[in-house]
Amino acid sequence: MATVPGVRFLPNAITVLALCAGLTSVAFALDHHWFPAIVAIGIAAILDSLDGPAARLLNSTSRIGAELDSLSDLVSFGVAPALVVYVWRFNDGNSISFGWAFCLMFAVCMALRLARFNSLLDDDTPKPYAKGFFTGIPAPGGGLLAMAPLLLAIRLGDHHWFSSQWVVAGWLVVVGSLAVSRLPTISPKSVRVPTGLIVPLLVLLVAAVALEFYEPQLVMAIGLGLYLLHLPYASWKFQYLKRHPELWMDARKQRIFRSSTRRIRLSVRMPRRRRVAGRASDGTPLPSARRRGALGQVRGRVQERRRLR
Repeated sequence: MATVPGVRFLPNAITVLALCAGLTSVAFALDHHWFPAIVAIGIAAILDSLDGPAARLLNSTSRIGAELDSLSDLVSFGVAPALVVYVWRFNDGNSISFGWAFCLMFAVCMALRLARFNSLLDDDTPKPYAKGFFTGIPAPGGGLLAMAPLLLAIRLGDHHWFSSQWVVAGWLVVVGSLAVSRLPTISPKSVRVPTGLIVPLLVLLVAAVALEFYEPQLVMAIGLGLYLLHLPYASWKFQYLKRHPELWMDARKQRIFRSSTRRIRLSVRMPRRRRVAGRASDGTPLPSARRRGALGQVRGRVQERRRLR
């Protein structure tokens, strides 16, 4: 399919907007506007989930778009959350605090996670049972999880245990370790919702959006908590599929069969050769006995017998 002129610009524009949103969160943090800083990182995560599908839908994927997406993820979900957390909890205005080391570790873990993701894109032999899973938590999830102590502090107050410097530093270590770990996490693209649950989930989504206007910090905290709770289930499902190859081998055979039948339908059909009287299918002349047909062959045999007599 040919690409419409100018459409190639759209996915890259979405990626640049995500990058701008991530950098804007740092500007909000420098002015001590903490919740807008978290919202900016959330907007960057939403835009990051749209640029890839937009590029595939418009047939405008390119190498520069993939590299730009990785750099945008590093800034928006690695550098920006580290700076926001440092300005909120560790910066005393006098000297560099010990928390800067933990913020650096978090940003480096995000960079390593993105580098591993890019290297896996060139893998020609991916594991069939690993399809639909991420290796480690993705960069947008890691950037938002790093904001969890700040989110709770905005909602519940800055005097609780989760706001202490050592707890925040330990939380950055945990999130960074999850990002670079081999822990499988479920990709949202692989989630299949049963038909009977579509209506209840839509009602729940409407309720969550309505509650977002009244308790935005609470809704975001619940969402991050649910994401953490899915990690044990994702690990169990990954191991279950690995131990039962019949579950993914059947699906793989069905995909191969569908693709092969599609290729057969789209293949060029050779024109049928027209049969000509007195000639074979390859165009050579038929023997006289065959040209006369079955009745002619019987008459030919009778005449041969009469000659022999």
